[in-house]
Amino acid sequence: MSKIVIFLTVSLFLLSACGHKEVVLPETPGIYDLASPVRLSSDTTKVLLADYFLFPEKVKKVKVSSGLKALWSDDRKELMLIREGAVEPMGNLRLTYEGYVYDIPVINPTPLVAGETDKAPEIYTDRVDGDTVWLQSRNPVKEWLVYLQNHRLGERYFIRRADSTGILIPEAATKVRRSEMRVWAINGYGVSNDIFIPLEYGKVILDASLLNRFDKRASVLYFLMIDRFNDSIPENNHPLNTKEVLPIADYMGGDLAGVTQKLKEGYFDSLGINTIWLSPVTQNPEGAFGLWKKPRTKFSGYHGYWPVSSSKVDYRYGTSDELKELVEEAHKKNINVILDYVANHVHRLHPLYQEHKDWATDLYLPDGSLNTERWDDYRLTTWFDSFLPTLDLQRPEVYEPMSDSALFWIKEYNLDGFRHDATKHIPEVFWRTLTHKLKRDIMFPKNMTIYQVGETYGSRELIASYVGSGQMDGQFDFNVYDDAVATFARPEVGFQQLNASLEESFHYYGVHNLMSYISGNQDRARFISYAAGDVRFDEDSKAAGWTRRIGERKPSDEAAYDKLVQLIAFNATIPGIPVVFYGDEIGMTGGNDPDNRRMMRFDGLSEEEEIVKAKTARLNTFRRESMALMYGDFIPLRVENKVYAYLRSYFGEDVIVIFNKGKENVTLRIDLPMRERTGGFKSLFGGRFSFDNPHLIADVPANGVEIIYNTKY
Repeated sequence: MSKIVIFLTVSLFLLSACGHKEVVLPETPGIYDLASPVRLSSDTTKVLLADYFLFPEKVKKVKVSSGLKALWSDDRKELMLIREGAVEPMGNLRLTYEGYVYDIPVINPTPLVAGETDKAPEIYTDRVDGDTVWLQSRNPVKEWLVYLQNHRLGERYFIRRADSTGILIPEAATKVRRSEMRVWAINGYGVSNDIFIPLEYGKVILDASLLNRFDKRASVLYFLMIDRFNDSIPENNHPLNTKEVLPIADYMGGDLAGVTQKLKEGYFDSLGINTIWLSPVTQNPEGAFGLWKKPRTKFSGYHGYWPVSSSKVDYRYGTSDELKELVEEAHKKNINVILDYVANHVHRLHPLYQEHKDWATDLYLPDGSLNTERWDDYRLTTWFDSFLPTLDLQRPEVYEPMSDSALFWIKEYNLDGFRHDATKHIPEVFWRTLTHKLKRDIMFPKNMTIYQVGETYGSRELIASYVGSGQMDGQFDFNVYDDAVATFARPEVGFQQLNASLEESFHYYGVHNLMSYISGNQDRARFISYAAGDVRFDEDSKAAGWTRRIGERKPSDEAAYDKLVQLIAFNATIPGIPVVFYGDEIGMTGGNDPDNRRMMRFDGLSEEEEIVKAKTARLNTFRRESMALMYGDFIPLRVENKVYAYLRSYFGEDVIVIFNKGKENVTLRIDLPMRERTGGFKSLFGGRFSFDNPHLIADVPANGVEIIYNTKY
């Protein structure tokens, strides 16, 4: 470890003394996008300056909040924040870089004390009055922390009144097309929720039509497996057609041209999708590998996760030109395309492994046992299977060419980001190296956003360790997904568990996070089959998919369609990024892999499937039309066994979401926070309701969802 020396220009300052001068936004900012907050550890917290700046050695001055001391390494690339006294629930790290000041929020996680968990501030959007944003709070506020991009605003920008607080938008914001304000508040009990406010040339964006595909919080994703989506060129089909591979584990013919065909037909537009996530496109092996014993079968590489090349498009999906056409067609429709990228491992036939077998981790552990599927105890070295060598991505000679390979796909095909496979099995140095290269070669020079979402099964603490300015934008929130599946599929599970899970995620990732919330994925049984009881929660869902035909074409219980709509509605109306797994928009059934990867169906849909599709499209489209759903506050209104209601609110735009998981239709009274409300209210699905501010009475069908919203803007 490099020697740590005291940075002599460090000085301590109180929060209230920071940022009194006029805000100046550099023409070319030193930090791309928004600097993620630093979360303090119990003693010493390491801040890698390269997470924020391309040239960390250019940082000249550092100031930290009271109670902290800043020390940095002799190479000027690491900053250590050391506790020296009492530290507020939230503070600030100020850095001078190339003559400009940058501020990074510093969050001091405080332990929850029984009886005091609801005493921290809760802050809400109120109204916009010219160049002033007005906010309200519940519980006393000791200090407001407001950032324009990466510059903290001082006292001159605040207007304090008894019932609300005004924040003046600095003139500097009028000179840039897109900026964001972020707001927190603190008192002696903790830090509040966060508020994000997008600006267009210094004006608060109140109309969602001003957002575009580069606004990450406006994303609605659709995940498709290329081989299982749409077969547009049958003459290019190359199934293995061998007795050792059952048809369900063989190639089915989907191709890149098939995705492009559906783009041109408007399929994704009609679903309200603006980001397509493609399964891996790299060349996979010719033969069969792996083994399932009952029934006995090997597998083809139809899924794309067994790369034998890091730069070739698999000919069974199509050509390089066809991938380029797909991306170009998507961009014409203002749709992003992100690529599933596999960095953790290669197939043993990959030339990289053939030429550098020492670049892989050890297949056998010191005790002689196989180092396969050791997901937790050897998560950074374990092999997924004996034919899939895990790369030792701790080593520069390995992570440098592999990160260059990922960069190649963005540069060559003009892709908009990555879904990163097996994130937790890869050391952080790889993610930081890749993200730094993306900033250096793509994001800064082209001034374009790149969305990176990771896949990690584990605790929120582990998941959050990969999220931040130097690594991922977000990850899949499998903890909330598991609780959502249980809540919507199982009658005995109340909404209290789901709400608590969501609140815990807000604590780790922030309310306005870029985590992804899925309807399903390729590694889980289809939700609708759980909801119908066709797959039991206490059985092996993968074995179930092999031993019986689950649901045939439809679930055994038609109420499962309504429960699926509830799950999709939940994802579409909470903070974060909603993701639809292909086939969930029509209620496709199935057990786990590979039964959840059946060929997509577009024609001959049943009435129930058409209804699910129409409601999914309405929900996704409404999501993209609503500033309240993309940027609004999240306020639980009723959290009960059978009823869950919450409010998303953004400067007078209200969306009230109500779930009923009971077997009977109900009429519910929902009391909203008291505030002035203008504009007429409507029901998204045409249900009956009445509204007498602040009281809402609405009919909600059995296993149903109702969404009431106003039309102010």
